[in-house]
Amino acid sequence: MATAGRVLIAGALGIVGRAVLEHYEALPGWEIVALSRRAPDFPTRARFVSADLRDAADCRARLGGLRDVTHIVYCALHEKPELGKGWLESDQIATNAAMLAHLMDAVEPGNPGLRHVALLQGTKAYGVHLGQMPIPGKESAPRHIHPNFYWAQEDFIRARQAAGAGWSWTVLRPQAVIGYAAGSAMNLLAAMGAYAAISRELGLPLVWPGSGTRLTEATDARLLARAIAWAGASPAAANEIFNVTNGDVFDWQSLFPVLARVFGMEIGAPHPMSLVAVMADKAPVWRRIVERYGLAAPELDAMIGTSWQFADFAFSRPGQTASILSTVKIRQAGFGDCVDSAEMLEWWLRALQRRRILPP
Repeated sequence: MATAGRVLIAGALGIVGRAVLEHYEALPGWEIVALSRRAPDFPTRARFVSADLRDAADCRARLGGLRDVTHIVYCALHEKPELGKGWLESDQIATNAAMLAHLMDAVEPGNPGLRHVALLQGTKAYGVHLGQMPIPGKESAPRHIHPNFYWAQEDFIRARQAAGAGWSWTVLRPQAVIGYAAGSAMNLLAAMGAYAAISRELGLPLVWPGSGTRLTEATDARLLARAIAWAGASPAAANEIFNVTNGDVFDWQSLFPVLARVFGMEIGAPHPMSLVAVMADKAPVWRRIVERYGLAAPELDAMIGTSWQFADFAFSRPGQTASILSTVKIRQAGFGDCVDSAEMLEWWLRALQRRRILPP
């Protein structure tokens, strides 16, 4: 079988990277190089390489020998312990910019056949973390004034390509990506599943912990992986920025009945509360759940990372009524896949139950 290409996935064990890896594994003819500092905990035909993207010398030593790379999917991300605060801090921006530069400096010179680089941004491009964003967020909007590593990475890749590179790039902007990776900084799926399981273990109903009603969207990691693969093969995606979402609009509270159904729970009265605060002492309860059901899940902190912070951000934002993106541009360019968000949530929760990450 002819080789379709060789894709290098940076951050291959993150939520997006893992979905991209699984998508390319299902495509015929693709060779996969997966970049991660951790070893995979699942069967895979990908070649895994460990490198510290923060260290230029380590990148050159470990990645400089790669050859025949045709596509780079950059999913790596550096976040700080205080998630929201870190989004505006200069060292977080500098680190993320340097990580991409180190990878390109190590890989690009030895791979003249490189055809495409995919980068990820998100709704912070529209200032969603600062207050009410314009509705809908459109790719044609002027760049927002706030500091953001998105701009540093995008400017770098634009300048690199303008210097005579033979490859194109595509930036994709999803919203609230739903998928699974242990320890991810922004994993709503893991946070929601663990919150429900712990509530059930304590004999409690499932309580909506957010405040206010805010219309929003999500992006299934599987759909995003398909969009990334499409962008790497479509001339219409060359040197373009695209929003990518499931295609429907909801508020998170309306999806909690799905969560309750999957865990066989009653819905309790809504009560605004911080999951960072109320889950701080629940590690022993989670350990009891893991032991009772023989789960393959890690300790609670290792599984959730900073995702309690992200859940608080997603569920409670005073003064904000909506975060909605226009996906007209990507549909007009030729990518029209869509997913029902309630069905997506149930599929992922049951998938984690099958994998024994969440209890049945």
